[in-house]
Amino acid sequence: MVADAAARQVVMTRVRRSGWRLGAGVVGLAFVLTAAGAVLGGPDDVPAAPAAAGAVLSGAAPGQGVRILQDRLKAQPKDAGAWAALGAAYVEEARVSGDPSRYPQAEDALARSLELRPDGNADALAGRAALAAARHDFPAALRDADRALAVNPYGERGLAVRIDALVELGRYPAALEAARQADARRPGIPVFTRLAYVRELRGDTKEARRVLELALGSAVTRADVAYTATALGRLAWSQGGYDEALRQCGRALKAEPENPEARECRARALAGKGELRAAVEEFEEIVDRSPLPGRLVALGELYEASGRPGPARRQYEVLGTWAELARAGGVNPDLDTALAAADHGDRAEALRAARAEWQRRRTVHTEDALAWALHRAGRSAEALPHARAATATGYRDAAFLYHRGMIERATGERAAARASLTRALAINPAFSPVGAREARRALDGLEAS
Repeated sequence: MVADAAARQVVMTRVRRSGWRLGAGVVGLAFVLTAAGAVLGGPDDVPAAPAAAGAVLSGAAPGQGVRILQDRLKAQPKDAGAWAALGAAYVEEARVSGDPSRYPQAEDALARSLELRPDGNADALAGRAALAAARHDFPAALRDADRALAVNPYGERGLAVRIDALVELGRYPAALEAARQADARRPGIPVFTRLAYVRELRGDTKEARRVLELALGSAVTRADVAYTATALGRLAWSQGGYDEALRQCGRALKAEPENPEARECRARALAGKGELRAAVEEFEEIVDRSPLPGRLVALGELYEASGRPGPARRQYEVLGTWAELARAGGVNPDLDTALAAADHGDRAEALRAARAEWQRRRTVHTEDALAWALHRAGRSAEALPHARAATATGYRDAAFLYHRGMIERATGERAAARASLTRALAINPAFSPVGAREARRALDGLEAS
């Protein structure tokens, strides 16, 4: 465990150089994006600062918000609004950089804000809800979001985090109702993008796309254009539309040339088109700046697909460092751990993590993670009901269908396996460089026998 800021900096530097591992073979998020990655984050997740703090932040360049607020609080240490804004800025900085050491700092700042203004402090409560969500403590996120909305029913951040928490707890009908309610109270890009994701989880990708296009049409700032265009690009990629993904992510990068989510979207689309060298180069630059686990796994799998097992192995090993940093920052990494460990690490650890997360919340993602971990542990019959539960909402996710198909094949359900694997490759033929290859091999074997 990393003990202090200096040690964390050493670890993060080594992570970026992709050459050091801390602890056992615990690894992070698989190629498939989890729901948290899909709905948490984005420029509108940072709440509008209270009036005094907002005046200070007006016109600040990206990355300067924390420093500006710190300077303000040196001069006015009892500014509760500035403490709330600083807490939110720390959460956002952790999201962008991939360094969860910012979360304890966010917790302290938000606690200080609530100490200074214990009653009616909707900004700090909403910030604490977002922090809980970032740490994957979704029951706490829902409680604090509800508390923030009891003070300010129209608070954008409280409304958005409430939707996120309901999604991550697997309460999809309630999440859809919360999104509709938020749209009635405070329509805007944070609500539109979440409404789109809830629709996507229910299998309605056409409606999800329509909502995101409306959001993009209403975007004014460069950050909003980049965020919504990237969301459209990710959706297009997930359904095999690689040219459309490149177009949308190109639009995002025109607005914000160094936006890491847009660059990741572009890299995945390039990989989908078979341009592995360009995809690897893009991911190498992204990982160097922001070594989030999904990006590390994606780069590792691209190395594997390019015939470079050594560099691939090093990427997977580095994920152990991220897991330790996550725990040190108060983040629960079990869902992130389970999928990648099942494919690239300790299968016993994968099953432990998947079981633990499934006990906490029942979502399509936890069902899928537990199914895959059970299958990789040789317990495919036990895995099958979970694989079917993961696809029961109609969510059009190629990786979920790949996992289901491989489990069906292992349990002797050959016709069902053929259908699931065929559908997976039809939806997104390049959902994973490694998984798509294995899906084709399995399908060829089923059709030949």
